[in-house]
Amino acid sequence: MSRIGKLPVAVPTGVSVNIAGTEVSVKGPKGSLTRSFRPEVSVEQSDGKLVVRRNGESRLHKSLHGLSRALLANMVTGVFKEFSKVLLIVGVGYRAEASGKLVSFSLGYSHPILIRPPEGIKITVENQTRVVVSGVDRELVGEVAAKIRGLRPPEPYKGKGIQYEGEKIRRKAGKTAA
Repeated sequence: MSRIGKLPVAVPTGVSVNIAGTEVSVKGPKGSLTRSFRPEVSVEQSDGKLVVRRNGESRLHKSLHGLSRALLANMVTGVFKEFSKVLLIVGVGYRAEASGKLVSFSLGYSHPILIRPPEGIKITVENQTRVVVSGVDRELVGEVAAKIRGLRPPEPYKGKGIQYEGEKIRRKAGKTAA
């Protein structure tokens, strides 16, 4: 049995869950999420907890069991308290500016790069070198943060670029004088 899959997901107060067949809707104070699960697993609600059960013992059923439980737990956590990723911009002249919904990045290219966050994602520029991506959908928050980091990934010689907070950049030695 999957160690992750057999754990029940606690539903905090203020969060409502609606199960209709394979479709699960979770609504909370921060927003709402809906996801359709595979028919190999079923989601049941009992006394304030959600339980994911698999409908067979094949390898596919077992692999989907833990995945479905983790996705469901992320939905419940996201609508109760948002997920967020912090990005740090390192480099002389590299900066970010917010103007309305758009966020402009100056990253050493000949032009600024404009990013419009997708629906349900909020990008906040705390200062010119610190950007916070937040939202209720963990998957989408990670995807947007990775897309922003991909604009100028950190390079190994000077460490310039966009990196996650707490990320360790593997540094290389530069040229040595003879």
